[in-house]
Amino acid sequence: MTPSLERIATATRGWLAGANGPLILGLCGAQGSGKSTLAMGLQALMEQEGRRTAILSLDDLYLGRQARGQLAADVHPLFRTRGVPGTHDVARGIALLEAAKAGAPLLLPRFDKGQDEPLPQGEAVAGPVDLLIFEGWCVGARPQAKADLVQPVNALERDEDPDEIWRRHVNRQLRGPYAELFAWIDRLVLLAAPDFSVVRGWRGQQEEALLARGADRAMDAGQLDRFVQHYERLTLHILTEMPARADLLLPLDEARHLRSAA
Repeated sequence: MTPSLERIATATRGWLAGANGPLILGLCGAQGSGKSTLAMGLQALMEQEGRRTAILSLDDLYLGRQARGQLAADVHPLFRTRGVPGTHDVARGIALLEAAKAGAPLLLPRFDKGQDEPLPQGEAVAGPVDLLIFEGWCVGARPQAKADLVQPVNALERDEDPDEIWRRHVNRQLRGPYAELFAWIDRLVLLAAPDFSVVRGWRGQQEEALLARGADRAMDAGQLDRFVQHYERLTLHILTEMPARADLLLPLDEARHLRSAA
């Protein structure tokens, strides 16, 4: 058992002991930080201990290419790329978390990143569950102050969002529907990257894994460099703002090892 899994498992046992009904555990971390692996490890451990556990990934709530294309036409072209708040089916996510809290059966969606489309069928989970792990790169994120949106954080924002339309819409999404989605979270865990510079390498490893699993396509280096810039602003904000309020902070080094107790 890794130190990260040991720490989150110990904390989760305590939270479950004090829970009144199903517990929704939010797990936030930058792309490639190991959220999915940690979530699956926690699920296996909790189920060994007799607790019914399911995982909902924020990535599995992504809108398909057609829906994002419409958003790109209506709001800003950068919404054609999946990732930021505004590119998820938030209403479906809220309905799923509400159903989990009510002890109802769940049909968890699944998204094919290789095809960049939702899969037609999800995963059926008989209710009730004791624990639903809700994992994603911006799970639990809060909006930025409006003044913080003015200065671009990278070339993508400088060149393709000079009027701040894209990033301000993202921020409105965090203030509105995503706040409603994240309000269902009972406990929040943050896997904290040492800085944003490691995320490009971590995300590149994910693309290599997609190809190894038989994906039809993956991003090349140039596409990947541009892609991760979509995530930079909010990732930096999360790393600054979330540690002080997370129920459990797991600080990572570049190799994704736990750096110290938190």
